[in-house]
Amino acid sequence: MASIRQLKKDIDYLVFEVISDCFTFGALHPDDREEEVTSIISDAVALRNELIQRVNNPEGGRDPKASKAHYKNVVKDLYVGVDDLCGRLSALPPKEK
Repeated sequence: MASIRQLKKDIDYLVFEVISDCFTFGALHPDDREEEVTSIISDAVALRNELIQRVNNPEGGRDPKASKAHYKNVVKDLYVGVDDLCGRLSALPPKEK
């Protein structure tokens, strides 16, 4: 892990990319699955807030090994969460006309 600052930037970047993809889907398919897209966006914001909270308040105190394990879990949860959100967005087919 490079730094806590870079981890926060990575969290913001990845989550905002998912949100941007949701807005792109909404622009390309207006009135299609609006509730599902809104749900994905709110889950993305909740994921971002939860991960930033965990980064700002690490478990383990001053123990370097516990701290390193904590940040590794945050990174893993970031990738799993973003992958889940992208999968949910990809699974939304546009409504048939």
